[in-house]
Amino acid sequence: MEKETMKKEDLAISLKHQGYNCCQAILCAFQEETGLSEEALKKIGAAFGVGMGNMEASCGALCAAEILLGLKEYQDKPVLRRAKELYGAFEEKCGAVLCKDLKGRDTGVVLCDCDVCIRNATELAEELFS
Repeated sequence: MEKETMKKEDLAISLKHQGYNCCQAILCAFQEETGLSEEALKKIGAAFGVGMGNMEASCGALCAAEILLGLKEYQDKPVLRRAKELYGAFEEKCGAVLCKDLKGRDTGVVLCDCDVCIRNATELAEELFS
């Protein structure tokens, strides 16, 4: 399937399987909407692999959705209310927001694997641009 005809979720998952981290994969799936180059988006998302640089922090897919929220809606004032809504929606869909909890690092119970986190975060981000 051509990149231009793929659904955003499928494109983001495909990019993840090509070596992008979760955050980079989602950001690059929204390249057209952001107006930024793929290289710039990869740089922006580079520190959000395995969560925010480690499994102890927020999922990289959620970070990408929050970054896209800022790129879409920021107009010289914070977008905290919308960010909180996005965070809550992701947590509801995935069962957690911390990478270690999503992947079951400490419990052995995977709540949501990377592909599903990417799909859910991409769907939430798509709502921003619709």
